[in-house]
Amino acid sequence: MNAPLPALPEQATLDERDGLYLRRAIALADRARERGNRPFGALIVAPDGRVLAEASNANGESGDCTAHAELSAIRLASPLFDRAQLSGATLYSSAEPCVMCAGAIFWSAIGRVVYGIDAVRLRAFRGERLDQKDAELSCRDVFGASSHAIECIGPALVAEASASHEGAWKP
Repeated sequence: MNAPLPALPEQATLDERDGLYLRRAIALADRARERGNRPFGALIVAPDGRVLAEASNANGESGDCTAHAELSAIRLASPLFDRAQLSGATLYSSAEPCVMCAGAIFWSAIGRVVYGIDAVRLRAFRGERLDQKDAELSCRDVFGASSHAIECIGPALVAEASASHEGAWKP
């Protein structure tokens, strides 16, 4: 007997600024895919709108299994901006951050996350291959265990964020 499918999360409504930056993260995901990587993109934006860092997934071209977009953006930003500065920043991600990236968001003290496609929908694209599976733990679970508040908004712009994944995963 098959277990029932989990309910899909409701989509969040974004303001114009969040929509602009989330669409930039989706464009970075498309760039990653064009370069032979899995389609994920992320950027970190200061409260005044300055882009502090942006990155695309680079697993395929680097061979580094930790070269996720969110983690790479944090690695670019953290030497330049201290945790107090990052606490006011927003990380925009084309997809819900995985457990590793959620942990990096916690350690960097980034105070806000906005993401596109959620992990539940993303798993439908990834399929059942073991090398494509993730730890089935929501970023909200990681953020909920944080000693500081991390606001989390998503899923949002799901159709746009999903388009990056259509046909990108091995069957």
